[in-house]
Amino acid sequence: MTSPLDGIRIIDLTAVISGPLATMMLADQGAEVIKVENPASGDFTRQAANRQGGFSASFLNNNRNKKSVALNLKEQRGIEALLKLVASADVLIQNFRPGVIERMGLGEEELRRVAPDLIMVSISGFGDTGPYAQRPVYDPLIQGLSGLATVQAGADERRPQLVRTILPDKVTGITAAQAITSALFARERTGESQHVRLSMLDATVAFLWSSDMGSQTFVHGKLPQQEAASFQDLVYETTTGYIAIAVQNDREWQAIIRALDQPQWAEDPRFLTAELRQQNIDARLDLIQSVIRTDSAEHWLARLEEHNVPCAPVLTRTEMLDHPQVEANGLVVHHDHPQAGTLRQARAPARFSGQPEQAWQSAPTLGQNTGELLTECGYSEKEIQHMIKSGVAGPSGDQQN
Repeated sequence: MTSPLDGIRIIDLTAVISGPLATMMLADQGAEVIKVENPASGDFTRQAANRQGGFSASFLNNNRNKKSVALNLKEQRGIEALLKLVASADVLIQNFRPGVIERMGLGEEELRRVAPDLIMVSISGFGDTGPYAQRPVYDPLIQGLSGLATVQAGADERRPQLVRTILPDKVTGITAAQAITSALFARERTGESQHVRLSMLDATVAFLWSSDMGSQTFVHGKLPQQEAASFQDLVYETTTGYIAIAVQNDREWQAIIRALDQPQWAEDPRFLTAELRQQNIDARLDLIQSVIRTDSAEHWLARLEEHNVPCAPVLTRTEMLDHPQVEANGLVVHHDHPQAGTLRQARAPARFSGQPEQAWQSAPTLGQNTGELLTECGYSEKEIQHMIKSGVAGPSGDQQN
């Protein structure tokens, strides 16, 4: 048995989150990912906070199962070495600002000259063209421009709010990984390679459309303002913490009436149909909360489960680690990193019946695989050492994080 992407080689020029997350997903599925970094500092997230043994949690959590080659791509010899790596690659992915990769001498024409079948992937912030194309970009800017911040606020007239995680970065990474596997499949079937382009803005707007852009879907007529049905979350306070309850259909509404022992709600004219319950959502949620706050989370979860009402505890991140369902899924695993110590990480969410269980390779030190991969490209030991001493290539092995 082999992993789904066994034999696929990916050259990864990306940094921070969106690109590294995409390539880590592919590395988890068996691809050989060669992370190319600047010898002076490497990926910016190597210097992020929350560190142990010289490694940041951010770098560790987005770069496992990869190899690291440190090359100075501002030097011609660094470019030449990269092109030798590209010659044996299936995919090259980069997230420089639009136009930068071409100015480096690594545009599509130059890359295809050494690797005609290469799939090239370019991730941008706002897009390749347009008034924002050359602007610097970070996740909060995409949350603002995409409309996500107003979706999070609940209604257009309320103060926008940011989602408290870098959702655009991560949804872009997931979108990129899916697009790469699609391009690989298309090449396998047709023999044609492609240049895949996507932006954080594109990925985020597309992500929102399936559930949050109903008022923007119909073209003709006046565009209605997107209004919130309620500003209350489906999170309820108990005497011992919080629980989440989601009731959608008539059967579940009758079930929660029984679970909370409130038979009068069944006759309340405000709640007789799903439409009425939606129109009177604040009153309905207030009533549920007034009952739920009278007893413990454990009591109500047992009662709700007994009556098949969809519910779950609301956990902190640390509490989540020990929840029986998380444990049953084998979702959080431990492995030993030679410098950072024992790590706790989430396994790859998709499991393949034909993929054997494999030990993870720890996130690499900066330039850890420079020597072996440049040797593979035909460089002698003397040439490699000269490149390292002159700053064209970075240290190999454990010389630097």
